Parts: sequence; C-alpha cells; structure tokens
Amino acid sequence: MLNQPAGALNAPGPAELFAQADRARRETIGDRVYLRGLIEFSNYCHRSCLYCGLRRENKVLSRYRLSDQQILAAANAAAKAGVDTVVLQSGEDPANTKKRIARLVACIKDTTGLAITLSLGSRNTASYRLWKEAGADRYLIKHETADPELYAKLHPGDSLQRRIDSLRRLGDLGYAVGTGFIIGVPGQNEAALEQDIQLVREIRAQMCGIGPFIPQQNTPLAHSPPGSVVKTLEAIARLRIACPHLNMPATTALASLAPEKGQLLALRAGANVIMPNFTPSEQRSKYRIYDGKKAVNMDIALRAIAEAGRIYQPSQVTPC
Repeated sequence: MLNQPAGALNAPGPAELFAQADRARRETIGDRVYLRGLIEFSNYCHRSCLYCGLRRENKVLSRYRLSDQQILAAANAAAKAGVDTVVLQSGEDPANTKKRIARLVACIKDTTGLAITLSLGSRNTASYRLWKEAGADRYLIKHETADPELYAKLHPGDSLQRRIDSLRRLGDLGYAVGTGFIIGVPGQNEAALEQDIQLVREIRAQMCGIGPFIPQQNTPLAHSPPGSVVKTLEAIARLRIACPHLNMPATTALASLAPEKGQLLALRAGANVIMPNFTPSEQRSKYRIYDGKKAVNMDIALRAIAEAGRIYQPSQVTPC
C-alpha cells in the first residue's frame, strides 16, 4: 500500500515537479519504455549489508544457485517475451567465477542476440575485462548512498570510495554503467539526495535506479520504517531533470510499496525502463533483499506502459 495520504500525489509541488520531469524525458529520450528481463540466479552473498536479506549472516534464508541450463532457459524465455536486454543479477557469490560468467555471457549473446547487463557486485578488473570481451554490454552496481559515513555503516568492511572505483573501472573498460540509491534508509538526511544526484552526474552513469528502503525481517534494520513512495517519485523526477538522457527504471521496490500503481507512477515521474522478472518461479521468492517483494511480470509491465500512454517495441531478435 502507498505509505502516504491519498491526496499526497496531487499536491501542487510534486505535480509540477513530475510534469517537468516527464516533459524533460519526452523531449530528450522520447516515449519508448525499455524492458530488461531480470534473472536473479543466486542468492548467496559474502557481504554483510545491514539492509539486505541476502547478507551472509541470514541463516534463515533458503539459498539457491541456478544451473547454467536454468539460466540459459530463463534468458531464452525473456528473449521470446520481447525484452531488449537480459539482466543477470546475483549476490556477491564466490561460485560466480569469472570463467563461468564469461561462458554464460557468450552463450546468451550467441543464442539471443540481446544486450546483456551484469549485476554481480564488486569484482577485480580482470573479471570485468573478461566479461566485456565475452559480450557483456552493461554493468549495474548501485552506490546506495553517496554519504561516505552512512555507506560504511551500512556496508561493513566496504567503503564508498571502493564502490566508486568499481564504477569508474567499468566505465574505462567500455561498459554502459548503471548505479542507484535508496530513499529512506535509516541514517539518511535530506542533503544525501543532492549528493546522490551529483555522484550520478560525476561518474557519467547511463542508468540509475531509485527505490524506497523496505525492511527485511532477518536484518539489523528489520524494525525500521520503510521509505516514502512520494519522496522516491520526487527523487526520480529530480534526477530526470538533472540528467535528462539517463535510463531510469521503475524499480521493483517501488512497485512493492505501491503494488497497484507503482510502475505507472514511476513512468509518469520520468522513468523509462521496467524490469520484468524471469527468475524461475520456484526460486523467485528466495531472492529476498527485502520483504513483500512484488513479482513484476510482462503483463504488469505492459499494463503500466499502456496506462502511461507510452510505447513498447518488442525485440525483433529471435532466440535460437
């Protein structure tokens, strides 16, 4: 449910902001909405991020790793559905060796012809280079917050500078780089949004996802309140105005807090990407970064696109 009063989205301030952002989107990148087929192929992670249900200390979570055959089947299903990109996402799983990922990338590229986005966390330059040579086109690694002190608190053993270094190395290797940040994570202040937008501009990201914080019951932040849907939409709009050519997804987290119209509201606020989920149904609920995650499928995505009056062009690639 929306965690805001029913009339909040009609307030003059936000309405004007959303209209300005939508105009900037329409004038720079047009009305097309891109569909990125998401495959969450492992929920193992060696990190201890305070907000994430995949953290290694979560002993309650039922862990899984998809086989190569399952991943390739999901990628082919996404291609047949008409998405323009396959997104391979995982926790920072040591089993994702650089050779295995390179093999998967090359096979998916050969059999589908689609663009491939990887979201596998921080890795060394040799791995990034090998995956790019195998055919990966984009890499998504969210910075989550541009506040160095808050980042260090939320990500024990890591630093914002190391995350930024990863983003820069990816750009140097020729990837289209994506990042993202959370709205309403505990410890965030109002100045953080300006820092986040500035960082997105500084690293010259091509994509940025903005989602509200949603607590997960088996993390240290389990009892913290969720982020604001309206503030998340405002952040999407402000980033669209600041970076009009950016690809910006209507995030699953936003759809989870506003299940009836989260995708639609994000599109109206300036988003131009939706990521329908192609993870096998028997594993999908186990990729539990936060609780109450909504399953965004092709039907939901296409309905939001139609209601927003936007355009969807199915991929013309026919998978082998």
